[in-house]
Amino acid sequence: MVTNKKMEKFEELAEKRVSETLKKFKLIGNLSNKNNYDYTDDHIKQIFDNLEAEIKVLKGRFSEESKSRDTEFKFIK
Repeated sequence: MVTNKKMEKFEELAEKRVSETLKKFKLIGNLSNKNNYDYTDDHIKQIFDNLEAEIKVLKGRFSEESKSRDTEFKFIK
């Protein structure tokens, strides 16, 4: 029964956290509006490079390849 409680907690937290992350992705997507923002191809590359790297780390953690990354994003100038 312990496993079921652990799985229930996992599902509860995963649904909440993934939903929050998807909302944040939509907010990042809103930055693409050229009427409101100016950006370069380099800005976009840095954003996607960082997001893709973090997803790679996340996948690794679920396959027991634990790596740590900074949780703060800054543009490189």
